[in-house]
Amino acid sequence: MAPKAAASADRFLIRGAHANLWFEGGSDTLIIPFDNLATIDEGWPRGPWAWSRLQPLGYSVLGVQSHAKDWFRQPTAPDLIRALEGEGFFHRFRSVVLTGASMGGFAALNLAPLIPGARVLAFSPQSTMNKTIAPFEARFPFAVKRSNWEGMPFLDAAAAIPYIRQAVILYDPFVPEDRAHAARMRGANVQTLRAPFCTHEAIRVVLKSGTFPLLLDAVATDGTVGPAFWRSFLARRRVTKWQRAILVEAARRGHHRLLIGAAEVLLRLGKDGPDEDLVFIRRAKRGAAAALRGREAG
Repeated sequence: MAPKAAASADRFLIRGAHANLWFEGGSDTLIIPFDNLATIDEGWPRGPWAWSRLQPLGYSVLGVQSHAKDWFRQPTAPDLIRALEGEGFFHRFRSVVLTGASMGGFAALNLAPLIPGARVLAFSPQSTMNKTIAPFEARFPFAVKRSNWEGMPFLDAAAAIPYIRQAVILYDPFVPEDRAHAARMRGANVQTLRAPFCTHEAIRVVLKSGTFPLLLDAVATDGTVGPAFWRSFLARRRVTKWQRAILVEAARRGHHRLLIGAAEVLLRLGKDGPDEDLVFIRRAKRGAAAALRGREAG
């Protein structure tokens, strides 16, 4: 479907050389999710990123789907978004939120200025994968090598920040690369949410904790996230990824007493959980106790 016809359609799929746009109408709030590396591994056919989570919420959804692990460093996605903007497509929505994780977060931040007044909710986003601008970033070498990281436009999400209405960036400060990227994307219009022990895949902890809808609603409503999110996000203590990350970090730092105390709390919280999770926690606790005895004996 051409952008002109799509501008007033209730649903559509626009196929492009490097990207697709998949739209499903709903409310007057539009969520624009971007693919990430893991999504692309799912192959075709597939819906927009986080579609199974977004569909029950009743929002309108415009999925931006990439054909490759290219961080949307391609002409198709921005050209299609520009074309829809030129046809007035985004004017029918009260609120527009671009969102994504990692590669998708980078794209959401970078392309948000193409939609006047849009907001962004980004999880563990890279600011760029250009080695000169971000020498601290050495992850995903195969995908980076196969994508283009030379020349503007859309090379550096930090350059897009002044042109975004509001952005919320959630990341784990114990992941050095994610912390460094977040530091590059500061501004009066940016709210950073530090989520320790959520790893680079912080979005998975958010999804498992059930707080993704709350975040979307907060950003769509007024562009900021308040105390209600943090109260709800206490549910992360029951998420396996978070539990494992906090125990691994405590062991790495040699905080054996802290690890033992945390393990006891997690065992109480997860007493009815999967056996493999409880085994991991018990093993970590035994390891910390052994290390503590060894330290005291030495």
